[in-house]
Amino acid sequence: MVVAVLTFSLLFPGVTRFNDPPRRVLRKVATSWLLFAAVLGSFGVASGYINNFPQAALINWTLLTPFALLAAHFVARHILLGVLAKTGKQRTAVVCGVNEVGLRLTRQFLDNPYLGCRVVGFFDDRALDRLPETNNIPTLGRIGDLAEFVKTNRIDHIYLAIPMASQPRILGLLDDLKDTTASVFFVPDIFVTDLIQGQIHSISGIPVVAVCETPFTGFRGIAKRLSDIAISTVLLIPLAPVMLFVALGVRMSSSGPVIFRQKRYGLDGQEIIVYKFRSMTVTEDGNRSYTQVTKQDARVTKFGSFIRKTSLDELPQFINVLQGRMSIVGPRPHAIAVNEQYRRLIPGYMVRHKVKPGITGWAQVNGYRGGDDLEHMKKRIEFDLEYLKNWSLSHDIWIIFKTVAVVFKDKHAY
Repeated sequence: MVVAVLTFSLLFPGVTRFNDPPRRVLRKVATSWLLFAAVLGSFGVASGYINNFPQAALINWTLLTPFALLAAHFVARHILLGVLAKTGKQRTAVVCGVNEVGLRLTRQFLDNPYLGCRVVGFFDDRALDRLPETNNIPTLGRIGDLAEFVKTNRIDHIYLAIPMASQPRILGLLDDLKDTTASVFFVPDIFVTDLIQGQIHSISGIPVVAVCETPFTGFRGIAKRLSDIAISTVLLIPLAPVMLFVALGVRMSSSGPVIFRQKRYGLDGQEIIVYKFRSMTVTEDGNRSYTQVTKQDARVTKFGSFIRKTSLDELPQFINVLQGRMSIVGPRPHAIAVNEQYRRLIPGYMVRHKVKPGITGWAQVNGYRGGDDLEHMKKRIEFDLEYLKNWSLSHDIWIIFKTVAVVFKDKHAY
């Protein structure tokens, strides 16, 4: 009971959402529980408190709890949908503004029944033949009719998706709505953009909206750095003999330095030096020009082909992590020449440098490790930006596990 209460206090309200796909629920529960059990177990061992509990009970509890969490989640999900269907207790809402913001908000309500909100209709001043498709939700009138409609109908929420340029119209509408009991929400039109870590902050009482921000600020940044140091230190000890073997293999297979130093862009686009075991007969670092490695590339040595295929050439980058230049997980660093080429072709390309580059990344475990054509690079950047938007420590752990699983079967590793 003591451990259970402690666990509940530290993990509440949890990391899963009712609208998460089942695979994402499984990943979140597995990684967050593994991280929690490791931290709690380490504290118990270091402090000696672990000896106050029956060992068999601790082992059974550690193994069975994630299954209990998953079962509870899916049972609660099923029950909630049943309750919503039987009671019909959904909030009703209207959206003011038939535009990208309003339609996007409405789609969220349609696609996510767990929000418990039904959109009754839209209000807009434009003629019906000028309005876009509204997912079969009717347009109930002009904006001037909204206040009267809310008074005479049971409406719980009003969402104002009107552009900020319409400030006088918004102020007039808010005055009209003061005579209703409906909750009023303003949906800023800036959210039609693809926000990176979009959050609302306050600077001495002045609200500001983060449109593009690094996820690693405050405690998150500390947690990310500590996890990098801990994982690198733990891995470097057993990997030391492997690195010695690779170093000898590189030295004996071809002439040239064992460690290849490459210039790459790091945090905030600053140049950093990245270490790799040399796998080719050339040592160009891609500063001015870069030729993508292809299958059976003549520049790659026989031993180099092996360490590239198994990603052993990347092991020295754990030193980069300890130096603070890189992270275990993050967008993979590209050659400077590649950066300069694609930053002009792909919108948002340089946003990936809001964080430190990683030894592995979300794009790599989703099949976008190699390849340097435009379409392939677009997909890689898409996954990199998704990582920035949805970062969590448990997500990093999941990526590490997936890296181990895919590293030996990656068809693009050559």
